This record gives sequence, structure tokens and C-alpha cells, in this order.
Amino acid sequence: MLTGETQDAALARVGRALADPTRCRLLVALLDGPGYPAQLAGALGLSRSNVSNHLACLRGCGLVVASLEGRQTRYEIADPHLATALREMARVVLAVSPSEECLDEVVRP
Repeated sequence: MLTGETQDAALARVGRALADPTRCRLLVALLDGPGYPAQLAGALGLSRSNVSNHLACLRGCGLVVASLEGRQTRYEIADPHLATALREMARVVLAVSPSEECLDEVVRP
């Protein structure tokens, strides 16, 4: 059973991953199934080294897993429950019409 502290740490890891636009895009791309750095880089219009660095971060957080397939590394969401949760979060956020701008989106003089 997860303690409150463990749950806090797990949610903070997901929050940090989703806070970065590139990591968020990678997680969304991996919701469609496993991917390879070169393929993900091409699909997202990013450099392969940038994608590899962000995938290493996501792996370190325990959000994705990597497996070697010959000379390539295949990445996928670490757990089906996480994939379900990410899809549900997107549905909830998309279903709610924000009445105010997100604080991070407010342009300050």
C-alpha cells in the first residue's frame, strides 16, 4: 500500500513530466503505443538527442520503460494504469471550459 508521502512523490513526478511541453508531447505520443527515439523525433519535429534526453528523464521518473530491440531502444508507457490516467486527465481537462487564464499563460509586462 502506498503511503501519503509515496503518493505525493508519485504525483509530483507525473506533474513535473507534464509541466514540460516536450515530455508531455512524448507521453501523449506514447499513448498510441511504443515508439523509438528517431521515429518520435520525426513525428514531433524534434532532434533525436532532445527526444533521447527527455525519454531518459521520463524513464528516470518511472513513467516510461525502455527495452532493447537489436540496436534500437523501444520506449513505452510504464504501466497501463498510467496510460489510462493520462487519457482520463486529458478528457477531464478538455471537458472543462476554463473561466480564467492559467497563471503560467498570463503575459506579464
